Amino acid sequence: MKRVIAAVYPRSLASSLTLPMDVLRAASQIAQASQQPGSTLEVMLAGTELAPIATAGGLELTPQLTLAQVNSCDMLLLPALWRNPAPVLKSQAAWIPKLRELAASGTVICSVGTASCFLAEAGLLDHKAATTHWNYFAEFERRYPNVNLKKHHLITQSENLYCAGSINSITDLMIHMVEGWYGTRVARAVESQFSPEIRRPFRAHAFLSGDASIHQDELVVEAQQWLQDNLHQRVNIADMLPLLQVSSRTLQRRFRQATGQTPLQYLNRKRLEAATDMLRASNLNVSEIAWQLGWQDVSYFTRLFRQHTGMTPARYRQSVRGKLFGTHD
Repeated sequence: MKRVIAAVYPRSLASSLTLPMDVLRAASQIAQASQQPGSTLEVMLAGTELAPIATAGGLELTPQLTLAQVNSCDMLLLPALWRNPAPVLKSQAAWIPKLRELAASGTVICSVGTASCFLAEAGLLDHKAATTHWNYFAEFERRYPNVNLKKHHLITQSENLYCAGSINSITDLMIHMVEGWYGTRVARAVESQFSPEIRRPFRAHAFLSGDASIHQDELVVEAQQWLQDNLHQRVNIADMLPLLQVSSRTLQRRFRQATGQTPLQYLNRKRLEAATDMLRASNLNVSEIAWQLGWQDVSYFTRLFRQHTGMTPARYRQSVRGKLFGTHD
């Protein structure tokens, strides 16, 4: 069972809690329907006291736990704050030692918007990558000079600390978390229900420290670049062996050690990511997309796509196009 605790404090944006909670609950329900072990989910609200707390929009949320009752959990959500966060940081200072305690225990902590200030106040972001709401960049830099603010990334990750710059970004982050907890099929199923037409792939706008794709093997980096450059070509993995000057066995071994995947698995994953973008953004038929991404066997492409997303390319496009606003000449 996964246990998630959501912090509740005054002037928070309720949607920055309810939206990620909806994503996580949907994922849990889909995983339970497929009888995945450990797919149940418990979500609890926590505050400095148990009295109802008014959010920025006037909605009142009542914590189920006090800070003293908050112990180990898989994830802690820190909702975004409306406008200047300083007054709330002062009134909610009791959260600071609790954040240090949870971070030290390995709990994944996800902040939204200016809630990253809580992590910075606790000293947890010193010399680490972080982001916050764009309107607060200047003040954040002034107040927390030791934090490595990433202004061009909507999501950052430093060890078990994640910062999402906006409410839209926390949705992307939650789908990424769902993939880690419940697998790709569940993540794609949830994604198809939560505005896939506007969602960018998580890694396209995230800064990840210690990312599995960031490694020190220059040979594998060169192989990855070659695969990326030839994404739209019909290629064989053996085609890059003369360039790398290694045997197939050596490449397979080092590539798997560095990335956890074989070169072919990596290539197919990159192509499938490109295919989802093309299905969303173009009018190319499925066969044309398969051909443009180096697959001559459309049925093989369809089978891989279904394994990756849980639905056929045509069904995926239908689910996306059903939500798109049309344009008229």
